[in-house]
Amino acid sequence: MQIIAPKNETRRPVWRTAAIAVAIIGLPVLLAACNKSIEGTLAAYEDDAPAGSLYNRGLGYMNAGNFGDAIKSFDEVDRQHPYTEWARKSLVMSAYASYRRRDYNTAIATANRYLTLYPGNEDAAYAQYIMGQSYFAQVKDVTRDQETTIKAMRAMEEITTRYPESEYAADARKKVIATRDQLAGKEMQVGRYYLERREYVAAINRFDVVVKDYPETRHVEEALQRLVEANLAMGLVREAQTAAAVLGHNFPNSSWYKDAYELLDERGVQPEDFGGEISDSVGNRTS
Repeated sequence: MQIIAPKNETRRPVWRTAAIAVAIIGLPVLLAACNKSIEGTLAAYEDDAPAGSLYNRGLGYMNAGNFGDAIKSFDEVDRQHPYTEWARKSLVMSAYASYRRRDYNTAIATANRYLTLYPGNEDAAYAQYIMGQSYFAQVKDVTRDQETTIKAMRAMEEITTRYPESEYAADARKKVIATRDQLAGKEMQVGRYYLERREYVAAINRFDVVVKDYPETRHVEEALQRLVEANLAMGLVREAQTAAAVLGHNFPNSSWYKDAYELLDERGVQPEDFGGEISDSVGNRTS
């Protein structure tokens, strides 16, 4: 039997039908969003990975040269297991991985954090060494600003002072010598610039710094000769004689002493030590 709908049946509005269609179409998107939200919530309550597993994973990445993932693993140990022995070890390894990755600023910051949290720990010397090495790797040539060189020197001096018996102390002492030589070289570079411009007072000030503050560096011979040259140019003969005498006493076979002696000889005077800061700074040094 055929059933015929009554003619007065109310038709469903078009907009309502469209709304239902949109709702049906949008349902998968809504469900996906809900699932994603649920997954994120569940992930937040998942059990933490064992600290040892995360740490060893980081070491594996390190051995493979994958320093970026190594850092992530070590940092995850610190996040999931803070203030544990694993977290302490991971922190210093994260600093080392950043250093190997040449991310020196991060290495310095991480090492500094380690030293703040564990200043008396046995690995504190290692953290300090990583910091010093990170600064040292950024030392620029003498024509550039030497702020990083100063930081490297101070970081390495901290090792020689606070951890003199550590395995890093010997290399730290070498780095201190190298940074001090670099700083002396910078003073010489500026001093020569002033000397060429005949700005003798400024030049003398720079050469004085080398002789007084860095007397153990290889630049001290030239600095003394330049002091002879600059002082003679200003008519300060006694100061020039003293600089030459100190140079000759400590470096008698130096070509710089030969030049200084000839400059004085042209003025009819000889090297003679009249005392003063220059003599006190270098006077007792042996050749």
